[in-house]
Amino acid sequence: MTFDTGDLRRLAASIQDASPRVLAQSRAVVSKTATDIESSAKNRVPVDTGNLKGSIGTTYTNGGLGAEIGPTANYGEFVELGTSRMAPRPYMGPAADIHIPLFEQAITQLGWEVLNGS
Repeated sequence: MTFDTGDLRRLAASIQDASPRVLAQSRAVVSKTATDIESSAKNRVPVDTGNLKGSIGTTYTNGGLGAEIGPTANYGEFVELGTSRMAPRPYMGPAADIHIPLFEQAITQLGWEVLNGS
């Protein structure tokens, strides 16, 4: 049995050549998505004193390929999920729900560009 490895070699070369560009574009997609989620959450969060809204921020991980978005105020989770005495008032979940599909589309498009040698 013989195999033609030409396509596999071309794919490996495309990935290797595209790597710095793909890394930069991936970071840009993560950054835009994180910024959009943070902005949407700040627009949705209930405001009493403004402390919770002001505590929503982004921390980048894995060299900019990951992001953690959320509040640092210790009661942020109670507002999001509710308590036995307070109904939930979600702001992070709905913000993520809007932007995660767009993130997935952008990353999928980037993957197709790499595979097609664009």
